[in-house]
Amino acid sequence: MIFIRYENWRSYVRSYPVTSLILVLNLVMYLLVLLDGGDLLKYGAVTNGDEYANQSWRHVASIFLHSGFEHLLFNCFAILVFTPPLERLLGWWRYAILYLASGVIGNILSVAMSNHNMDLLLTVGASGSIYGVYGAFLYIAFFQRSLMDESSRKTLYAILIVGIVFSITMSSVNWVAHFGGLIGGFFIYGLLVRLTPSRRKEYK
Repeated sequence: MIFIRYENWRSYVRSYPVTSLILVLNLVMYLLVLLDGGDLLKYGAVTNGDEYANQSWRHVASIFLHSGFEHLLFNCFAILVFTPPLERLLGWWRYAILYLASGVIGNILSVAMSNHNMDLLLTVGASGSIYGVYGAFLYIAFFQRSLMDESSRKTLYAILIVGIVFSITMSSVNWVAHFGGLIGGFFIYGLLVRLTPSRRKEYK
């Protein structure tokens, strides 16, 4: 089962430097925003307000922001447990590209959907990137089956089913970012494994 963590903290940080950095950034940004009065817009929340329309940096910055402790906790748990196998499989820089690009795609699609519906958008969180990782694992489950054991495939499918239901039924959830990240991660992973040197390792 690739989603069970056996490492101690020291070996975890050494083995998964990008994942560890993401977790630290999430925590640091949460505390910084909290201590500064909770102004998410100041620190990079994505919005479709006219005065922020050309601030593309928000599509990246918002990935490391969270709207509350519960939001932070759930996303950091998913990152801590489920993303390390992908960092090991891809290597740190390809994994970083997929993680960030999936989140950006989710944010861009969220803005586009809100503009189409003429809704005001304010969104933060790592969910688009996390679903991008799930999308990459979905690609592996479909097309690189030797890299993922059967128990891990079943776990992945269960996570996606629960996540899709949760995304659709909860009004406070940015489902566009979730699905955008999922689709983005699926195709970005496919491109990365075709266009860049392979570091494939089998998990059993």
